[in-house]
Amino acid sequence: MARLTATATCTAFRAVVEDGGHRVGQRVLYERVGFLAVLCRDLTARLVAARWDETSLEVLAPGVDERGEVLPSKGWMALRRLGWNTPGPASASASASAECAGAGGTVTVYVPDRVRRAGEEQAARTLRLALHRRAVAGALLATWPADPSRRTQAEWTALRKVLPAGTSAAEIRNRTRQIRDFARAHDGRLPAGLCELEEPPAVAALVLLAAMDRQQTTLERVDPGRARLRVKLPLCAAPVSRRDWAWHVIDLRLPATVEADALLHAPTLRPTPGGRIAVDLPHSRPVATSKATGHTVAVGFDWGVNTLLTGAVGRLTGRGTTARVLTDGRPLVYDATAISAKLHRLRTHREHLAVKRDHYRALAAGLGAPHRAWGELLDRAAVLEREHERVCARIRHLNDALAWSAARWAVDQAAALGASVIYLEDLATLETRGRRRGNARLSGQVRGTLTEAIRHLAAKRDLTVVTVPARGTSALCPRCLAALGHHPAPDRLGERGWKWAHCTGCGLSLNRDHAAARRIVSRGLLAQAHTTTDHATGTRTVRTTVDGPVTVVRRPKKTTRRMRRACHAQARPTRPAGPKATPGKARPTPARRSKTSRRMPAVPTVPATTPAGAVKRPAGHDTQTPTPSPGQGPGHGVPAPRRPEELLPGDGRRLSRETCRQRTRAAERTGFHHVHATEVHSLTPRFGPHRDGTRPRRARKA
Repeated sequence: MARLTATATCTAFRAVVEDGGHRVGQRVLYERVGFLAVLCRDLTARLVAARWDETSLEVLAPGVDERGEVLPSKGWMALRRLGWNTPGPASASASASAECAGAGGTVTVYVPDRVRRAGEEQAARTLRLALHRRAVAGALLATWPADPSRRTQAEWTALRKVLPAGTSAAEIRNRTRQIRDFARAHDGRLPAGLCELEEPPAVAALVLLAAMDRQQTTLERVDPGRARLRVKLPLCAAPVSRRDWAWHVIDLRLPATVEADALLHAPTLRPTPGGRIAVDLPHSRPVATSKATGHTVAVGFDWGVNTLLTGAVGRLTGRGTTARVLTDGRPLVYDATAISAKLHRLRTHREHLAVKRDHYRALAAGLGAPHRAWGELLDRAAVLEREHERVCARIRHLNDALAWSAARWAVDQAAALGASVIYLEDLATLETRGRRRGNARLSGQVRGTLTEAIRHLAAKRDLTVVTVPARGTSALCPRCLAALGHHPAPDRLGERGWKWAHCTGCGLSLNRDHAAARRIVSRGLLAQAHTTTDHATGTRTVRTTVDGPVTVVRRPKKTTRRMRRACHAQARPTRPAGPKATPGKARPTPARRSKTSRRMPAVPTVPATTPAGAVKRPAGHDTQTPTPSPGQGPGHGVPAPRRPEELLPGDGRRLSRETCRQRTRAAERTGFHHVHATEVHSLTPRFGPHRDGTRPRRARKA
């Protein structure tokens, strides 16, 4: 068994002070939480600035102290083991004092030791995150080539030997550009390390309650939908004694994603610029450990630009050299074209706002303070800055919603198809090359968030998520492994394009992303013996490429009328030989049918009479009401026939004519009104693949 950890964001609206029992509104609570967040931020910033040098990072990198003992995983304990306490006077008691620079000089404030722990924990996390960037920068500086834009094969080999494991090509390219820009600004001199290349990282104003104990905060679950947080907050910006600290009780409403049996952990408090107190609440629950090998049914997904995900289901048959992958040929498509276009418009608008803001700031800087237009230009720049922040927030929210919607769809498809593993392309090996216009849109995709969301949701369904190498998945044919040709459309095979794939060897012609999805599921199933697991993060990866052909298995044909008649003809007894009742007649007389269409109302020719017996015009169409044409049905201005209410389901929702299922809106299926995705259908006994490896058979009729 393992534990699945997630974070749910709640909002703190009000609190109750334990001493007096009086209520505190959101505005006062936001102010007091902000006091505590600023104290933690100042302590963290001072510690990071004091230890931002190559010597300190060199001491922290091995993860052991001067006696050779392993440093604790908790950051504040590791820093105190190394003797890196927060600068300022300290005390051996449970509290200490710190010095803060105010408007009138240096002010001594009273800060409990648990608050100092929170600041040291955030500083340790910031410094530990810088260790990976330092290792990448050190490897690039140690093997710096003569021409950074074009490394030779020998230079690439030497660089790969000293790079940390898991370094992506995009990270190498970005750090190379950063070092090259530094060298150009300093007359060709290379930086000594990361600390010279970058300034100390900026520190956010937040409170890590996980570094505190019961003397500063407590958390308990009152009922399945509510939790109670007790935290000691300062009553002013510069507390000078214990009297300036008070216990506050905050009731949190838990979202629906927190299960009733989930274990709650110490949260993090974040005062947002909009006046909201965000409470990031971690929670965990036990889940079964998924297996790394032994999979027979899998679903592979290929990344796309507009079609965010394109999948294919595969089943592994045979063993050893006779192993092969079968698929049903049905594509699984999550088409987010409309959402992608919306994101593209928002990014364009964001860049336009940034350009105008920078232009106004440059004009104001050129005019100077005495000019009367100087203040007006700065006001315009401030308005554009606020609008820029709103657009950025809109893009982030839309990206997160799209990623989680696609992740739920992918996991639902895998569970419905009976798969035990999901194979994805490894983002570390996925990089666009060339001058295609899709590069800008590919860089803005939400693939990282989508991958983490799929891993999280798959763990709840006891599914395994494995990444496979992405290079070459669209280059070869999944059927015969020959080189594929890419064209704009299936009817334009003479032109070069991107969307459609065609194989001249076997004649395969299908969507490029669908062909890549078949290759991904084949690589995963055939190379699952080479799956490696990262013990730090738990992610599983296949770095060995094993290619094999994918065979399409057709589903059994449905029982048609012609097939039923053929079976009945074989079963019925033969007609005895003899003269026919009607000479020359080969078949029975067909039943007479009315030539009137079922959509055309009957027009009797009998004259209509009044109760008095007077004969009027023949009954038929009403000349006062327009009638539909003979071929016109409901939907063309003609009302559809109303079904009786007693025939409707229990909830009153109508059924679809095609699927005989309840009609649902697009937002209920995928989370968006403009997303087109393949519906989730469970496999029937008519077609596998099945987990037990049995042969698919037709279901017997009752």
